[in-house]
Amino acid sequence: MTTGLTPGAGGGVRPIRLLLVDDDPLVRAGLRILVGGSDDIEVVGEAGDGAQAVTAAEAHWPDVILMDIRMPRVDGLVATRRIRGRPNAPQVIVLTTFDVDEYVLEALRGGAGGFLLKDTPPREILEAVRTVASGAATLSPTAIRRLIDHVADPAAGNRRALARARLAALTGRETEVAVLVGHGRSNAEIAGDLGMGVPTVKGHVSRLLTKLDLNNRVQIALLVHDAELL
Repeated sequence: MTTGLTPGAGGGVRPIRLLLVDDDPLVRAGLRILVGGSDDIEVVGEAGDGAQAVTAAEAHWPDVILMDIRMPRVDGLVATRRIRGRPNAPQVIVLTTFDVDEYVLEALRGGAGGFLLKDTPPREILEAVRTVASGAATLSPTAIRRLIDHVADPAAGNRRALARARLAALTGRETEVAVLVGHGRSNAEIAGDLGMGVPTVKGHVSRLLTKLDLNNRVQIALLVHDAELL
């Protein structure tokens, strides 16, 4: 199991700092109770809408935010873009149901590190928080494909052309790495597939993020999907 303890001052470790954002106080209460049973994650704040989420993120410096999508005033999509667009931004996991998949895609393109269904088993919610806090994504290629296939998008042709134009700036090796990221492969798996060291793969991924002006692996995967390279 992934540990949720993160490096702290003086070389020690500290629990993952979690911010809960949902307009339903009962949902927030349930999540707080869930986290209360874990010694490596702590709730540092709550917010009832997107505007409060932006303020709370600045006040509490969370590592991860569990973000609802449908909320009054400012929704989770806008809040995610605002939060993730700032330096040293916390990771965001959006909470959703499958009847709003198009919103999930928009949130992922806005920088969210993954998504959870609201009926996700408690153990998986905690593990997803730990995974995202470590810098990895919570999305599998199957989940990404299910979302994309589920949404009938008339703008898909334009997105494909734009995605391919952006990817044209990559070298051949960088394109190979991007495609494998799109398949949900880990750095170690990519290294094995391409016959290179893990540090080299990490370097390629970092250059991909810089060249493509993206901030996480999920966005690389979505871009590759948009370009229909999988």
